[in-house]
Amino acid sequence: PQTVQPIIAPLCPCATSVGLACDAKGELSAKSVRQLNEAAQRCDVLAMGPGMAVGNGQRNLLLAALQLDRPLVLDADGLNNLVSVDGWAGRRRGALVLTPHPGEFARLTGRSVKDIQADRQGAALSAVSNWGAPADPNLPALVCLLKGAGTVVTDGRRIYVNETGNPGMATGGSGDVLTGLVAALIGQELAPFEAACLGAHVHGLAGDLAAADRGQVSLIASDLLDYLPNAFQQIG
Repeated sequence: PQTVQPIIAPLCPCATSVGLACDAKGELSAKSVRQLNEAAQRCDVLAMGPGMAVGNGQRNLLLAALQLDRPLVLDADGLNNLVSVDGWAGRRRGALVLTPHPGEFARLTGRSVKDIQADRQGAALSAVSNWGAPADPNLPALVCLLKGAGTVVTDGRRIYVNETGNPGMATGGSGDVLTGLVAALIGQELAPFEAACLGAHVHGLAGDLAAADRGQVSLIASDLLDYLPNAFQQIG
């Protein structure tokens, strides 16, 4: 939002930012949707959700993003806004990657966290099938990346269980790094399912490398960024 953009932008000087238009109450206005549509024309992929908050303005941005013919990675409040969108799976035009933790996944599916954790693979596969994952691999993909110990990635046809990562990564912002990583891999022309699988693996590996050097207790999300280069070198 333009009301906080001058404060937030210096936190990441290597990124270009746009102040989204707000109304008199400081909430996102209709003009912000036009800004998103204009910016998206210059983008290969969109990531939405971290730090987004929940509200009518955010929901309108999400609806606009779903209707673009661009791959979209949704996390955090992107998922929490998605819960209030009826028939969201049928509204999308591009590939969609959802990256929920069990709590967000429970809100999306109406199932309990306990039920989900009892059969993570089955829960992810069932959800993607219910959401209408395309059987034709040539159609825009719908991928679910269910975070947690043994992250599960599925597109309804294939399933991958990640084995990297550690409990020290269960800290605020860790999932946001994964969101950006998956989006970046899609931007480098990996297919959404493959980008989600590789992203989960490298994200966890960076966490393991960081934990080996710095310990799990004090691990924070920005540590993962520091160890991503080493993680990519190890798999390269």
